[in-house]
Amino acid sequence: MDLLNYAFMQRALIAATLVGLTAPAIGTYLVQRRQAIMGDGIGHVAMTGVALGVLFNTSPIWMATLVAVVGAVGMELIRSRGKTSGDIALALLFYGGMAGGVMIINLSPGGSNAQLLSYLFGSITTVSTADVTAAVVLAAVVLAVAVGLRRQLFAVCQDEEFARVSGLPVRLLNLLIAVTAAVTVTVAMRIVGLLLVSAMMVIPVAAAQRVTRGFAVTLFLAMGIGTAVSLAGTVTTYYVEAPSGAAIVLLAIAVFLLMTLASAPLARRRARAAAAEAAACGIGVPAPRAGAAPEPGEAVRV
Repeated sequence: MDLLNYAFMQRALIAATLVGLTAPAIGTYLVQRRQAIMGDGIGHVAMTGVALGVLFNTSPIWMATLVAVVGAVGMELIRSRGKTSGDIALALLFYGGMAGGVMIINLSPGGSNAQLLSYLFGSITTVSTADVTAAVVLAAVVLAVAVGLRRQLFAVCQDEEFARVSGLPVRLLNLLIAVTAAVTVTVAMRIVGLLLVSAMMVIPVAAAQRVTRGFAVTLFLAMGIGTAVSLAGTVTTYYVEAPSGAAIVLLAIAVFLLMTLASAPLARRRARAAAAEAAACGIGVPAPRAGAAPEPGEAVRV
């Protein structure tokens, strides 16, 4: 493949692989908690970090990571209080982050909205060696947490009260999920873009849930789907002049639709197997509705 002869494509493919692995990995827990929109909110906040990086002539990725982590911790603290005013506070945080990013980038010497656009929608040609290095370090942290602590994190996402009674540090694990989600956003922003990163946290997970039931199987299948569409979308944008983030997300949606179609016959086979097992045991159980697929967050076996 001639595209591998170009250094910028080599960097882009490495970054795309990291995005495909990390975004669905942490997204599985956000979907389980029904907080799929959290990635979008963190992306808005990270815009301010990118703009501050340009303003102070430092790495936008590291500055965005710092600001996104602070914002994610604030979101988690607001969520944990469970007050009605929390929705308003989160909205102020989301839109304040976006507005702050646009304002700061315009006040920065040499800054422009065009420069910010590459972070909003992703751009494979702008991925530098420094970006890849930062992404590798951050992705290693995300995967260590998402995969290494999957049993503890799943317990917290499934039932906080039970996890607390079991002796797990629920507040610490909740903060860990929030911080890891923030780090994932900054890993993905150069390839997918800040405005579309939430889609990569949700769509591969939703696609995997169409055909799986166990939590661990869903987690790893979602990571596989994420990696496949990230690489395919990045290669597509090499041949077609389009934002890499848009191509990746559209491919992810296509996979979700295919998985949805495939889930119907799978559900029928499961229903027949359950009916046969029930008949063998001499009991009657209601057969699942044909075509039914597990709802988001339904997978409960680790």
